[in-house]
Amino acid sequence: MAERVEVMLTEEEVDRRIQEIGDQISKDYAGKQVHLVCVLKGGSFFMCELAKRITVPVSLDFMSVSSYGAGTKSSGVVRIVKDLDEPLEGKDVLVVEDIVDSGRTLSYLLDMLSDRGPASLRLCTLLDKPDRRVVDVNVDYTGFQIPDEFVVGYGLDYDQRYRNLPFIGVVRFDD
Repeated sequence: MAERVEVMLTEEEVDRRIQEIGDQISKDYAGKQVHLVCVLKGGSFFMCELAKRITVPVSLDFMSVSSYGAGTKSSGVVRIVKDLDEPLEGKDVLVVEDIVDSGRTLSYLLDMLSDRGPASLRLCTLLDKPDRRVVDVNVDYTGFQIPDEFVVGYGLDYDQRYRNLPFIGVVRFDD
């Protein structure tokens, strides 16, 4: 089965929206430092671009959480692959994710991070698929709400491919 990628959101649309989110985060965290926690691997592209557009002091950390494997649907089984390097106690933490889908992974992750004593804990995602939600997750900053399509690009992958696309595309499978 062959696949092809159709553009859903252009590079220009994504860049413009990331600037808007960066502006809002800068206002919301005025006078504070924000500690960005990137959910690897997909969130790395978004977090790097977002961090460049935030005007308040920023610190960064990374964690890897898996619930997909090589498929196109979340397995529902959450696994911590790489934990944070720094404690969160007393920090204003903003979790940066590429996409919120079923909500299972983020719900688990946010509960776990909340137990580590941050001063505040918020969630920022580039893409949100509310139609797929099975667990309620409060998203504080959303780039785009998208329909239930399998998307790639800007860090999102299909079996480790297409992460480097500078736009958001939909994977179409041809028989």
